[in-house]
Amino acid sequence: MSGLWNIIVHIYAFSAAVPFLWFFVLWIGVYLWRRDGKQATKLAMDVTTLLLIGSVSVMFAQFFDSNFGFFLILLFFLIGYGLLGNLQFRRRGKMDHKKIIRILWRLGFLGLSAVYLVFLLIGLAVSIVSA
Repeated sequence: MSGLWNIIVHIYAFSAAVPFLWFFVLWIGVYLWRRDGKQATKLAMDVTTLLLIGSVSVMFAQFFDSNFGFFLILLFFLIGYGLLGNLQFRRRGKMDHKKIIRILWRLGFLGLSAVYLVFLLIGLAVSIVSA
């Protein structure tokens, strides 16, 4: 069982190292299969968000020498869930949990993409300066 787990971890590690490659691969694959750009974009965003959580967490650990990155991301998702749930409850009188999670996951894609790019640029600058 440990051998299978190691394979899964290595596949995820490779995928998380290049999350936007998978965004484009998935987008092209779904678009060619379904001929629906909107559905392709949504699926590619959803999968890439999962990869970005891992990537940003690892980059956070490298830059700040702390393993708190994953929990910080989780905290932002939980705060966002509370804020969106409150807004939805005030407007409609009920909460649609599926819709809140979908909105939050897609906003997470945008936020984590921005943080990933900032961390990537900082990492490149630090490696160029120290070389």
